[in-house]
Amino acid sequence: MAESFEKSLKELEEIVQQLETQDLPLEKALALFEKGTSLSKICSHTLDEAEKKIEVLLSQLEPKKQTTDPTTK
Repeated sequence: MAESFEKSLKELEEIVQQLETQDLPLEKALALFEKGTSLSKICSHTLDEAEKKIEVLLSQLEPKKQTTDPTTK
């Protein structure tokens, strides 16, 4: 089941906070770091897909350029 962007981002923020503020055993820190990199990839992919959708929508709003032959009037 794919996690929502918001849920993944919130979990990633919690992991970062734990890594920055807690004195964790190496194994726990590595496990959190691994989970964090996975969540980061999920968030990045989700944002990339959203950006593509926005670009498509914006391109549909732009008026289509008419191609004319400059040699004819």
